[in-house]
Amino acid sequence: MKTVLYILVMAGVTYLIRMLPMVIFKKKITNRFIRSFLHYIPYAVLAAMTFPAILESTTSPLSAAVGFGVALIVAFLEWGLLPTALLACAGVFICELFL
Repeated sequence: MKTVLYILVMAGVTYLIRMLPMVIFKKKITNRFIRSFLHYIPYAVLAAMTFPAILESTTSPLSAAVGFGVALIVAFLEWGLLPTALLACAGVFICELFL
């Protein structure tokens, strides 16, 4: 019974989080600062969720940092998502071989 209650509470909270902005903000947001701020929120949240996982996903923080550095360089060069992921994995693999 507790599990059903937990699921109902989580469903309610999730629904409220998605419904409240539509109820509160009925007009289009015209303020440039607020629109810019809202534009970058998904990227900031994704980075905040991903970055700790990057550092804890390998056996050594050094190899994680190497993979992250390779990913940053390749992403900066705009090679695309697949080459970025593959080269970051290759960087971690090569670094793990020498550690």
